[in-house]
Amino acid sequence: MVFLCNWLNAQQHNKEILFENVSVFDGKNELILTNQHVLISGNKIALISKTALPKNDNMIVIDGKGKTLIPGLIDVHVHMIFGALSMKDMMDPNLKPENLLMKVVPEAKKMLLRGFTSVRDVGGPSFQLKQSIDDGTIQGPRIWPSGAMISQTSGHGDLRLPEERSRRFFGPISKAENFGASFIADGTAEVLTAVRENLRFGASQIKLMAGGGTSSAYDPVDVTQYTLEEMKAAVEAAEDWGTYVTVHAYTPRAVRKAIDAGVKCIEHGQLLDKSTLKLIKRKGIWLSCQNLIDNTPEMSELRKEKRKPVVDGQKMIWPLAKKMKIKLAWGTDFLFEPWLNEEQNSYLLKLKEWFTPYEILKMVTHDNAQLLSLSGNRSPYPGELGVIKQGALADLILIDGNPLEDIDLIAQPNDKFLVILKDGRVEKNLLE
Repeated sequence: MVFLCNWLNAQQHNKEILFENVSVFDGKNELILTNQHVLISGNKIALISKTALPKNDNMIVIDGKGKTLIPGLIDVHVHMIFGALSMKDMMDPNLKPENLLMKVVPEAKKMLLRGFTSVRDVGGPSFQLKQSIDDGTIQGPRIWPSGAMISQTSGHGDLRLPEERSRRFFGPISKAENFGASFIADGTAEVLTAVRENLRFGASQIKLMAGGGTSSAYDPVDVTQYTLEEMKAAVEAAEDWGTYVTVHAYTPRAVRKAIDAGVKCIEHGQLLDKSTLKLIKRKGIWLSCQNLIDNTPEMSELRKEKRKPVVDGQKMIWPLAKKMKIKLAWGTDFLFEPWLNEEQNSYLLKLKEWFTPYEILKMVTHDNAQLLSLSGNRSPYPGELGVIKQGALADLILIDGNPLEDIDLIAQPNDKFLVILKDGRVEKNLLE
């Protein structure tokens, strides 16, 4: 089966793909170009032309009939492994690291077929999944992996069960650490080791827990985590490898300390004040934000209580960050609630309150791709994403309709996403 999949992928890359008569949203500019012809050669966009292009027998020709071609969608805050598992799954004593992929593989395929051709995994053991996708043995998006989340003891990544005690004092590592979910690292030496371990496995960026969270038992949302020296150590180790640190943080104090340490991206930030947002703007730091909810079916009362101020803060942070022209990125952050994955596209529509259809599409294509590019040479996929231009990577979606006029089309991938390409390969084609 592996050989067959690889052979089929190779055969596809031997064929050019020609989109005829399409309208093109290039990911960056609001103006849609009509009556375009787009040629794909290998895994890149070879040519975009107003005039018809010659055909040959070794070519896949797709008549777009005026439908809209856009870049593949990008979600910059996913947990590929733990987004596919429920808390009940995680607590199953029979769950082993080697059988994690059984539940994850179908979710990865569904994500790709929802049009998400690239994602940034900000915590979890996704290296094996990524390798299987890259090899062509399973379907799924491109993955920028962070590896295990790095957390202090009692931090947001301290996912120990009540009976699990500190390995520093009592010996064995916790179940979550054994699964590769997190590193509990205290002091600069341990932080350096944790960062370097992730880089050794192929992390494209590093995820550090700088403040409290809503999905963990031990840390209130308002607490600040890690000393300045510990965070600086993580940043230096990442920068030595040509990449960056992003931090989980909600509050001004946690974010300001992270900025002082040299981080390049803030995950969440829903409790920030205006002065801290001004600092983010001045430093050119990315704010990777979400639209979290606090009323999912199996969410514990503790988690609902912790999440409420975060959810309330979203109503302020999105419009204010937009007004201040901060570098904004969008992600979902589904964790231990796999039933939410089917709503990935519809979560984009939650931005309609503050953003135009063009602004939403630009954020989830071009802008998110700019954040991915911060990984520099550690990016696992050389090339330009999030745009339709000559020489860019061929991650494309042909949509039945114009999403700049009707953004709700984005939330109808099963019916309205007629063709999906990733890396120049046809992953879905309803026009056949």
